[in-house]
Amino acid sequence: MTTTPDSDNMQFPTSLGTSTPTEIRLLGQDLAQDLMGKVSFGELAFWLVAMRRPSAGELRVFESVLVALADHGFTPTAIAARLTYLSAPDSLQGAMAAGLLGGGSRFLGVTEDCAQFLAATLAEHTDDLPDTDEGWNKMALEAIRTQRATGKFVPGLGHPNHKDGDPRTPALIGIAAEEGLRGPHLCLFEAIGRMSKAALGRRLPLNGAGVCGAALADLGLPPDLLRGFALLARAAGLLGQIAEERRNPIANDIYMSVDRNAVYVSPDNQTAWESTRREDHG
Repeated sequence: MTTTPDSDNMQFPTSLGTSTPTEIRLLGQDLAQDLMGKVSFGELAFWLVAMRRPSAGELRVFESVLVALADHGFTPTAIAARLTYLSAPDSLQGAMAAGLLGGGSRFLGVTEDCAQFLAATLAEHTDDLPDTDEGWNKMALEAIRTQRATGKFVPGLGHPNHKDGDPRTPALIGIAAEEGLRGPHLCLFEAIGRMSKAALGRRLPLNGAGVCGAALADLGLPPDLLRGFALLARAAGLLGQIAEERRNPIANDIYMSVDRNAVYVSPDNQTAWESTRREDHG
């Protein structure tokens, strides 16, 4: 026998938003009177997750991260959004979603992956965190070697374009330092950059997505939620990409370029073709 829930006695607790016929409340505040025009979107985004208002310094670092991750040119996420808009111009949400779905281990997701890697390393040294660069270097070297021994890449190391250094990295570290928020995650991340050559045989740059993860973790935000902030930032960039696509379309050129240059290769010759292609591209 099934019973019908008594809706009058049901409760679904939330510390976020509620509404009545005359009022909307968010985070315990009157949305219209206490928040609109008084709280920035960045402050609200931080508050919604952390359940506390950020300090002025925390907000500066947080919003710097959002700016750093908003757009990075014709990345796969931007191309996916533009091509989806080409295919379905009646579905703006579909184009936005297509771009956001590409936020994974190589693009955007590194923000979360790096923060989790740093947090896990620091958790092993909670009682003996270094207070010198030499100490951080030793911890970083051990962390890199341990990660590589498992056959995994170190998240936050390397960038496909910025071979000699990602310009976002020193900028964000500098902002965090100015605000007194250069914490253990950033210190360890910087040491990983310093020790990459000793551990891997070649120096690799610290990328912007990784430094964003380190900075957000130093703000006390949960590492396993940080991909959400990267996606929040990229949503603004994707909307800009779609707006530009409407003004100056290139998606059809991308589609036609790939389609008109498609070459059939017999499965029997696939390996030889791939080898030749690698040689042609260095």
